[in-house]
Amino acid sequence: MSSDNIISEPMPRHIAIIMDGNGRWATAKGLPRTAGHSAGMTSLEKIVRFCSDSGVKYLTVYAFSTENWKRSSVEINGIFKIMVLYIKKEIDELDRKNVRMCPVGEWSDIPGAAAKSMQYAADRTAGNDGLVFNIALNYGGRREITDAFRDIVKEYKESGKELAPEDIDENLISEHMYNPEAADPDLIIRTGGEKRLSNFMLWQCAYSEFVYSDVLWPDFGPDELMKCIKEFNSRHRRFGGLDKE
Repeated sequence: MSSDNIISEPMPRHIAIIMDGNGRWATAKGLPRTAGHSAGMTSLEKIVRFCSDSGVKYLTVYAFSTENWKRSSVEINGIFKIMVLYIKKEIDELDRKNVRMCPVGEWSDIPGAAAKSMQYAADRTAGNDGLVFNIALNYGGRREITDAFRDIVKEYKESGKELAPEDIDENLISEHMYNPEAADPDLIIRTGGEKRLSNFMLWQCAYSEFVYSDVLWPDFGPDELMKCIKEFNSRHRRFGGLDKE
């Protein structure tokens, strides 16, 4: 995609993507599901590069949900191996392009090699101030909210202060999300034709715009992303208010 196309539309500050359709893409081609995840990583490389070059501040991708553990061990192990390969292949360019990687989610159940690789990427790019690339890994929106409340209670208990009902407000809860510095998503995209949120960013999506694409994730590239951004830019966001007369 040319630089002219990159700047032809205003960019949302924060784009979040539910990367759906890897398995169906592979099945349709008579390939194992892991081949779909591998092809999906190639699409991810293109999207991250495009967002970095286009001035998007935050990109959050749904890489592995808390519900994905229900899949076969072969597929799960394949997904985490592909993630390790992705970091190994892309980390030099991500760092050179000033991208900061921020894995978000519950890491306790993640295989050691994948967790180590993600931590390495986060540490190496911690000082970068370009695109913030959030990877939702072993992530669930309900778990994130639950963890936020647990952290709040723990914080108050350790400080010796009593947690009163009036102490709890939206700002306090937001401050205890996995990545509190990230702005709420302006645009949430789901590929693959499905139209549901699947436990993704439940707290942060209150005023996000949703765009659904029928394109399976391995076939989703910058051109498809631009179509979604154009759809986003065609909408009028009022955030619960009314148009001024």
